Formats: sequence, C-alpha cells, structure tokens
Amino acid sequence: MIPETSRTGETANALVTPDQQADAGRVRRTLGELFPEASPPAGRTWSRRALSVAIQVAAVGIATVVMLLRIPLRLPSWDTIYAEDYFVFLTQALQKHWNIFIGYNSDWQFLPRVIAQFVVYLPITQAARAFAVAGALVAACCALFIYHASAGHVRSARLRALLAVALVLLPATPMEIIDSGVNSVWYLMPAAFWALLWRPRTRTGMAVALVVAFAAAASNSLCFLFLPLAAARLYALRRPREHAVTIGWLAGCLAQVPFIISAYESGSSRVSNSVAPPGLSLAFYGHDVVLPAFGWHLVWWLRSLAGLNGATALVGVVLVAIFAVILVTQAGARPFVVTALVIGFIFPVLGITVTAHLARATMFPAEQPGSRYTVLPIYLFVSAVIVGVDYALRRRRMAQAAQPAQAAQTGPGPGAARGAGGIRPAMAVTALVAVLAFSWVVDFQYVGWRSNWGWTWAPIAAKWQHDCAVSTTGQITEKAGAILQTLPCDRIRS
Repeated sequence: MIPETSRTGETANALVTPDQQADAGRVRRTLGELFPEASPPAGRTWSRRALSVAIQVAAVGIATVVMLLRIPLRLPSWDTIYAEDYFVFLTQALQKHWNIFIGYNSDWQFLPRVIAQFVVYLPITQAARAFAVAGALVAACCALFIYHASAGHVRSARLRALLAVALVLLPATPMEIIDSGVNSVWYLMPAAFWALLWRPRTRTGMAVALVVAFAAAASNSLCFLFLPLAAARLYALRRPREHAVTIGWLAGCLAQVPFIISAYESGSSRVSNSVAPPGLSLAFYGHDVVLPAFGWHLVWWLRSLAGLNGATALVGVVLVAIFAVILVTQAGARPFVVTALVIGFIFPVLGITVTAHLARATMFPAEQPGSRYTVLPIYLFVSAVIVGVDYALRRRRMAQAAQPAQAAQTGPGPGAARGAGGIRPAMAVTALVAVLAFSWVVDFQYVGWRSNWGWTWAPIAAKWQHDCAVSTTGQITEKAGAILQTLPCDRIRS
C-alpha cells in the first residue's frame, strides 16, 4: 500500500486505510459538536456598543449586591470574615506582601491569595467588607462570562441571561461559598467549563478565556479533571488560535504540580490520608447533589415526606426523565448534555473520595458538609436543561421558517398552526422558568455555614489596632482562628 500524507500534515507518511480515515473523521465531527461557533454578531454602531457595555457593567453591579444580600442580615457577610480568609490568607498577606506562592491544604489557591494581597492595602477595619465584596464580584463576573461563552450552545440571548442568573441565584451557594475570597474559586469552576467549550472570535475573548481557565486551574487542583474536555478540544479543533484557553488551563494545572508534590511529601496532602470508599462517595452524589438539585428547602420537605433515600429516589427519577426526553428528542444537544452529566458526576465523586471526612459527616438544615463540591454538578444540571430547551426553540424557529414555503406548495395541514406555534417548546420554557424561579425565591436567603462560621470582624480589628497601639516591638501575637500568628503593625495601625 502506498503511504498517504495527511492533508493537515500531522501524520505524514502514515499508513491509514480509508475506513480508519472515515472513523477518525466521524469522531472529530462528533467531538466538534461540543465546540460550536456562535452566530456572528450583527453590525452595531458605536452608541449601541457603548450601551451594551453600560448594561453589562450595571448587571455585574446588581448581581454583586444581590449576592451580598443572600446572607441573612442578622449578621451580614460584609460584617464577618469567613474561614481561611481570616486565619490563612489575610494573616499571611499581612506578614509578607505579594508572597502568593504558598500552598495550603494540598494545593495552590491563586485567586484567594491575590484577593488577600489587595485587601491588606485597605484599612484593616474594612477587611471583612473587602473579602465579601470581592467574592460576590468574582461570582458576578463569572456569570457575565458564562453569558458570552455559552453563545455557541445557547443561541437565545434570553436563555443565556437565564443561565447567568442561575449562577447568581444558585440555591446551593449560601450554604458555604458565597461572599468570600476563599470559596470564590468554586464559581470559577462553571466558568472554566464553559471557557473550554467556547470559541471566541476576538483576541479579547481569547485572552479572557485564557485568564479564566488559568485562574480556575491555579486555584483548585480539581481542574485536572477537565483533562478529557481539553483533550477533546485539542483533537477536534486544529487551529492554534482556538487554544488560548487550553494554554491557560494547562498553565494553571502545571502551576499546581509543585504544591501538590510538596504537600504529599510532607504528609499534609489529603491523598496521604484515608480516602472514602466508593459507597460513601456515591451516597454523597445522591444525597448532596441529586437531592438538592431543585433547591435546599425542598430537600427537607421531601425528606419529611419520604425519608432520605426515598426523597433522593424521587428527585433522581425526575432528573432521569428530564434528561431522557432531551437526549431522545434533541439530537443536537446530546454531546453537551452527556458531557455535562459525566463531568458533573466525576467532580463531586472524586473530590469527596479524597476528602473522606466530608463523606462521613451528617447533613443538617444549616450544615451541608462539602456543599462546595455540589456547586458545579448542580449548575451543570441547569446548563444541560437550558441547552436542551434552546435546541427545542431552534427547531420551532426552523419549522416556522419552513411553513410558508410548504403552505405555498401544498396548502396548510390541519395541524400546521399548532405545530408552527411550538406548544412543546413553549411548555418547556414555561416549566424551566417556573422551577428555577421557585427555587430562587424559596432559597434566596438562608442560614448556612457562611453565616455560622464567620467571625464578626469589628471587635477583632479593634483589638488588633489596640494591641498595636501599645506594642513596643512593632509586632503583635494574636490568635487567628485556632492559630497564634505574629503580625506586623505597620498595616494594622492604618
């Protein structure tokens, strides 16, 4: 057989049969459906572009305020400082400015450390407000990014807006991750997922996607699990300009490696400890991801009705029915839906497997151990449904466009008006909005770990300032959380 040279040049002089070439082409086309190009934007005048920018800036500001209000006002987020923001990131930023290359809890947390470095430039009394606003702002920016990055899969601008709002009002977030620097990284996970699917047309879009992917991977080592998605992108999209986001993700993952190795060698890595057995990890997925998929308050109503396992089975059946309908009726949505469901399963299961104490902990109305691991999979449930509904609307629009030509040739059929009206897509949109709105209203605000495990900041800052005022060494030793920390007074006095 005469060696054939591939037209793309990647397998010169390789012996490839026509069947193998056809199979490779089908695989590439199938994977390519995960990375659709968005429709080119219509030409806009300068004034329209300026108005669009103003609307987006305003939307980010409104979303930031909304997220701050989701913590009960008896002890608002801007008056408290949460978890590691207090006893790790703030104190270490005070001790040494811009030393962000410090590992903690098995990996590197790039974004929380950068946030803390900016916080210490403010008066120490404003630290709690700065961390809360920064966390809310990161989430709002991630929602805006997803609005743009989802344009290839979700053609309807209104549904993309719904997708963005779904991140801001996700019921799982007030439990733990909202309005903090330390847990802002969990909002980057859905943004990184969409970034790896996006094909931006402009260099600005490519740069933003690169930054999002790097920040996510450099802040959370679980982003290694996006490897299959990045590999599919490399295989399906061959032009170098398509891979700015891949470079950002890879750079962030590689930056994690020294910290992961160091933690493992020192025995402080989570992998060094016992891992959760598969049964516990799967139980976590069922009880903490599937069951709360429609809202946190609904969990406890269903549990009172059917018990923990019964309630999980009820919600699971509903989810299976929804996704089965989408997979059967919306062929174009299948690659995305399957990918979202698989990644949404792998992330919490593997994350909890290496964090065994969370898998064994008990869930209470104000405590959901490991709730941060549920944010991505639950949001991907929402994303998959919205993508499915968008494909249904596309079919409706195509049918309406084809109806006049068909009617001119054969005349309208008895069910033409009803079919063109798209009663099923309309019902799907109505149901989607109703379910999401119900969970957003019921779970807009509730007491969780973010409320109960935040330190009231004003008395802590006042004590630090008082101790610095009487210090003769320019340093103070304070108990931050459960850790004695030596802090310099030059920033605290101001």
